[in-house]
Amino acid sequence: MPAPDADGRTLLQSRAADLSVAVTVGKAPQKEIAMSTEGTISTINSLIKTTLDSMKGFKDAAEDAESTQFSTMFADFARERSEVATALQAEVRRLGGNPEDDSSFLAAAHRTFMDLKQAFTGKDDKAIIQEVERGEDYIKGKFEAALAETDLDPSSRAVVERAYQSVKAGHDRASALKHSLA
Repeated sequence: MPAPDADGRTLLQSRAADLSVAVTVGKAPQKEIAMSTEGTISTINSLIKTTLDSMKGFKDAAEDAESTQFSTMFADFARERSEVATALQAEVRRLGGNPEDDSSFLAAAHRTFMDLKQAFTGKDDKAIIQEVERGEDYIKGKFEAALAETDLDPSSRAVVERAYQSVKAGHDRASALKHSLA
């Protein structure tokens, strides 16, 4: 019988353990891969829902704006958000998930509140722009939080980063617009 090593293993057991480690180095166990993919899908689906909320908010703002200039700008923002949502939905499909395709109840409740508020205060462009910027702060924060997560799949992270660039640009335009009216 072979003599055990310092860890109490025989040479054959030690070599088998070394071989097992060598084979699995750099590879995550399948369960961890599945968990990471599920986490990535969940994060992206949350971003899709928020992006769809934003798109619907911009459509509402385009309809409510008194100025044709603002109406056109908000309609353009809505189209951009639609493109972002489509790209994120494609990523969820690539990962094998079912992408979100509807906005949240919270956003619907917010839009209803805004409808009531506008019924009492009128559809003032400045008020609409302030509300748009508030929504832009929210979506920008959601994307920044998602990018701060360490468990996003690397290729998915690239998709989210591209989407974030569009969101950040929209946020910056809305912010500049708000400050130009102050």
